[in-house]
Amino acid sequence: MMNKALSLGMGALLCSSLFLAGCGDGGEEEIILRVANWEEYMDEGDWDETSAVEFSDGSVLCPENTLVEDFEDWFYETYGKKVRVEYSTFGTNEELYNQITIGDVYDLACPSEYMIMKMMTEHMLEPFSDEFHDRGTKENYYVNGVSPYIARVYDELSIEGESISKYAAGYMWGTLGIVYNPEEVTEEEASTWKLLTNEKFSRRITIKDSVRDAYFAGVSIYNYDTITEPAFLDQADYADEMFAKLNATDADTVNAVEDILSSIKRNVYSFETDSGKADMVTGKVIANQQWSGDAVYTIDQAEEDGVELCYSAPLESTNLWFDGWVMLKKGIEEDPEKKMAAEAFVNFLSMPENAVRNMDYIGYTSVISGGDSDKVLDYVNWCYEADPEEVPEEEMVEYDICYFFDREDAVITTSEDQTRRQLYAQYPPAEVMDRSVIMAYFNKEGNERINRMWTNVRCFDLRAWWEGLR
Repeated sequence: MMNKALSLGMGALLCSSLFLAGCGDGGEEEIILRVANWEEYMDEGDWDETSAVEFSDGSVLCPENTLVEDFEDWFYETYGKKVRVEYSTFGTNEELYNQITIGDVYDLACPSEYMIMKMMTEHMLEPFSDEFHDRGTKENYYVNGVSPYIARVYDELSIEGESISKYAAGYMWGTLGIVYNPEEVTEEEASTWKLLTNEKFSRRITIKDSVRDAYFAGVSIYNYDTITEPAFLDQADYADEMFAKLNATDADTVNAVEDILSSIKRNVYSFETDSGKADMVTGKVIANQQWSGDAVYTIDQAEEDGVELCYSAPLESTNLWFDGWVMLKKGIEEDPEKKMAAEAFVNFLSMPENAVRNMDYIGYTSVISGGDSDKVLDYVNWCYEADPEEVPEEEMVEYDICYFFDREDAVITTSEDQTRRQLYAQYPPAEVMDRSVIMAYFNKEGNERINRMWTNVRCFDLRAWWEGLR
């Protein structure tokens, strides 16, 4: 299973380039595509029959090879050219960026939204071709299969006047929330980021050791009274106002968030990068700030041990995040052969059956809804549809995710508990997404201010020390 937290502080990126080399049989040219991705973020094959997925059209998914190996075969069959993927992984967005800046060259990478925006501002990215966005081409699985909801997010998010969708193709997406033990924490208590400051749970909660994730929780708490007011919620420009408030980096906001995070630091068990999942399963802690994909993994693991855990996307706001594929100028070097191979890799991963493979392996949610194909929706039903022989009718509910699939039949008949568990984490209902906010790339001044604040909180807690002297 993919684990973004485990990736923090781990992994080495062997950054890449794409070039032609005469290394095929008989001197046939072979395209070498070097791809950089997060650790454990792509299906490695070797499924057994018990894991097979059967789709409504009668086809069965039970792959033997890795997706990389299958891409190499598909590319040759489709384009008549050989490609060899040199696949490597990185640990953090910052590690990826540092490798680039010291001179490593590669073709295709999968950073998060704010790093994509940073790379755009520094003119590091190669735009996707017009051909890649042509819906009339059968092999363009991305543009024909991406969720209309995600496509709108990409189109509307811009920096310096350019849309993200010009330079990035989505891969996985999700929310930031709270995994909690319902035996110890009520649904109401877990419905707000204020849980992190709730002294009732002192030393029984963990928070991410990540400046952006911690800041999001802090700035949400800081703005709680304003952003939960009916008048604020009902205004016509609600989304723009939410974005502005939760992405504010002015001195007053950052200082206020520093105070809040200092309080959180004194209340939580720890800031953590990976231990939160295991600590939730063992009962060492009873709540944990978590990415939605890791939440699914944690809930699954706890279930195997007979422990029921739930997931909450707080009422103030949840962070909408995504990871996307980008092409690097230094790798592509204006070579149409290189660019075609990189775009083909993205399209191959966007085939509905391959999106399902990745979701099953990673635990995160693909941006692919499938277009005219039923395979992704079939998979969601396969995972979460209630079995009438196991779930009483009075415990069944209709769970609407039509907004993501853009089709009226995307309603899952599931057990009532899934409105708080894995299905809720993977596909939040529309009302959750209405209050979601993307954390943008902060400008230099904002970054410096937030990083100083984070150093104070994590290393010195200077404000708490000063208060103690007064």
